[in-house]
Amino acid sequence: MKSKIIVIVGPTGTGKTKLSIELAHKYNADIINADSTCIYTEPLIATAKIKENEKEGINHYMMDLISLNDDYTLFDYQKDGRNILNKLINDNKNIIVVGGSGLYIKALLYNYKLNETNKSNLDFSNYTNEELKTLANEIDINNDIHINNRQRLIRYINRYYENGKVLEKTEDINKRMYDFILIGLKTDRETLYKMTDKRVDNMFNEGLLEEARKLYEKHYKNYTNIIGYKELNEYFNNNISLERAKELIKQNTRHYAKRQFTWFNNQMKDIKWFNVDYNNFDNTINEIKEYIEKDINLI
Repeated sequence: MKSKIIVIVGPTGTGKTKLSIELAHKYNADIINADSTCIYTEPLIATAKIKENEKEGINHYMMDLISLNDDYTLFDYQKDGRNILNKLINDNKNIIVVGGSGLYIKALLYNYKLNETNKSNLDFSNYTNEELKTLANEIDINNDIHINNRQRLIRYINRYYENGKVLEKTEDINKRMYDFILIGLKTDRETLYKMTDKRVDNMFNEGLLEEARKLYEKHYKNYTNIIGYKELNEYFNNNISLERAKELIKQNTRHYAKRQFTWFNNQMKDIKWFNVDYNNFDNTINEIKEYIEKDINLI
């Protein structure tokens, strides 16, 4: 029987992980991670990475690949992810791809051509803010980074060179390389923000502060790339209070969730969106199963 691929996307806090497990059981599928923070081995609570006991015996790939002290580019993810994807297809295994990192989804499944590049860490110390903003605009004229936000400009430019350059900015990048069904989870903004705030509270209850402090003391270079750590980093450095750090984590998580939805909605036009029923998530799962099973090629 031919391998089937189901892709689950959407903002953080909408239940993508839970849905992926349910569908993996239903269709005897393995899961491929498409979340950029879950490639790191050390973080657990801050990234809401699925725990071993939550995997329920389902094989998970493209997780726990590198340390926070290592580099891993979009090109690396594309190469490694497609190797696994193609192997599972050759083995006639059904596949669930799940995550909130839009570029990972694009790189894995679409004709998104990348150059292999050297690790960046370029020295911009002699650049003026105006020169940095010009570089950022050359990457994407629509970037919203303020000219005075020097740190973010440098991080943005470095990340671009680390991830590789898109060779063809044409409709080719929207061309599917694989046959798959694309499902999105969403909710209204007020509910989404309420759920992300609740998620942050739960993270602190689970030990986020202790996890962050332990990793802070190891001085990992990618430590502050993760929401939760970068705000607590300021607290550990005595720049802000713990309460303020917590407020910033919630604020930045809300902003991130909003950006995720906007990106998916604008960049991937063929998503079938489902509104999440937080009161009874089984309703959402059953609705999605019914949608999938209407397509005889996916059962």
